Amino acid sequence: MENCAKLTNMVQETTFDNGVRVVTQQVPGMHTVSIGVWVSNGARCEQPSEHGVAHFIEHLLFKGTHRRTARQITREIDSLGGVLNAFTSYEYVCYYAKALARTLPQVVDILADMFLHSTFPADEIEKERKVVLQEIKMRDDAPEESIHDRLHQSFWKGHPLGQPILGTDQIIGSITRDTILEFRNHWYRPSEILIAAAGGVEHHALVELLQEAFSCLQPGEPRRGLQTNSRVSAGRVLELCERDLEQTLICLGTVGLPTSSPERYSLMVLNAILGGGMSSRLFEEIREKRGLAYSVYSYVSSFADAGTLSIYAGSERERSCEAVTIILEEMSRLRDEAVPLDELEAAREQIKGKILMSLESSDSYMSRLARSYLNFGRYQPLDEIMAGFDAVTADDLQQLATRLFRDETLNIQVMGKVDPHCFTEKSKLIAL
Repeated sequence: MENCAKLTNMVQETTFDNGVRVVTQQVPGMHTVSIGVWVSNGARCEQPSEHGVAHFIEHLLFKGTHRRTARQITREIDSLGGVLNAFTSYEYVCYYAKALARTLPQVVDILADMFLHSTFPADEIEKERKVVLQEIKMRDDAPEESIHDRLHQSFWKGHPLGQPILGTDQIIGSITRDTILEFRNHWYRPSEILIAAAGGVEHHALVELLQEAFSCLQPGEPRRGLQTNSRVSAGRVLELCERDLEQTLICLGTVGLPTSSPERYSLMVLNAILGGGMSSRLFEEIREKRGLAYSVYSYVSSFADAGTLSIYAGSERERSCEAVTIILEEMSRLRDEAVPLDELEAAREQIKGKILMSLESSDSYMSRLARSYLNFGRYQPLDEIMAGFDAVTADDLQQLATRLFRDETLNIQVMGKVDPHCFTEKSKLIAL
């Protein structure tokens, strides 16, 4: 076992001989601890015949081990006053728990047991298959969610990033236990595992709790290659989906940046100005001034090698073309005009304030710590992050907008009671 030197802000790291990493951040005065087992894989690791398997496995790890039934897992964590949950993204899966610091040994025992010793019983697979299929139906029945899936599928056409994380009912309905176990055994390898903990935690005590369980993991076969970078679809895309909805939903996307891009701070500020809050340009123009939409916002999705910037709005059918026009006008304005200094400073302070306010719980600390190591291979001190935002200039934003807001990378999805003639005609007039 290799012990790394102590880092700043009470952050410490230990790497087991097999490659499993343990990182902790001790937060003075905090009586809770959050611990997460992160695996550097996710939906983008799946083959076409496996879509949805990473998320399916996330469900199944709660369904019993050699020592505990599914019911015993939930009852034991409840008896500690803790919470136990998990989530799947495109690039990692996380199993996490939060509880009082004094219960950490029991929490680690439960978390390690389910992560390492789940038995995947056939009857539980069939039960959970029905649950996941219902989850897929819920997604498909929720237009505010499914339109984002349509955007990703169109934008990342032919790429794993375009596939829904939940999978499809056809694949989930037929996927076998052997396929599930093969995926789990291949991707849940020591070199892909990061265990992060934050709050009232002592590093060496946690390492002792984890070492026996996790150091026995074997490296396994070489990792399968990933399909990387690449937006397969090219050229402006405008797709209309007729559905009987009260509103017309609009989702618009263009290229973004990879997670570790040196320009990531500029992108976050650009997003905040465009549609990242109630003082953003889109919110003020579309909702406050014109009353075109109740909900309008933009967001950034970043991955190891690529990314997107997306905008969502829900509008009346008769005014949906107007809403799209305004969105594109605001994107063009960011490209053509320098952002005023006061607006830039306000956006920077908004982002910095949100980051600082989020660090009021152990789970927030744990998540930020893990993502820092997963995305950058090291801990990023808050001072470094704040300095990154402070360094963003109006010229940086304009140059970035010029690169990203291009007609040939624009994808527009419209869902609802759509007037095809209106959008077909207007789309020729609203090119960036």
